[in-house]
Amino acid sequence: MAHVVAEPCFNCKYTDCVVVCPVNCFYEGESMVYINPEECIDCEACVPECPVEAIFHEDNLPGEWADYKALNAELAKTCPQITEKKEPLAGS
Repeated sequence: MAHVVAEPCFNCKYTDCVVVCPVNCFYEGESMVYINPEECIDCEACVPECPVEAIFHEDNLPGEWADYKALNAELAKTCPQITEKKEPLAGS
């Protein structure tokens, strides 16, 4: 099982979550971050750190954001890994 970054992260890209991840399973896309489900150990450390509540356990992912499960798995493989906090996108 893994966690998924969903719609609330789109165009804000807070990175508070990445610094608490013990296995560095976050990857940075142009407009949001993604979790690699093959690396996530389901520790939930990232969940309370997300200021926009964008991270969900895959079993609790709201239906309207179900596509984000596959999106995280796909894009985490092509985006660079992120392990340090960065400034969020403008307007966040």
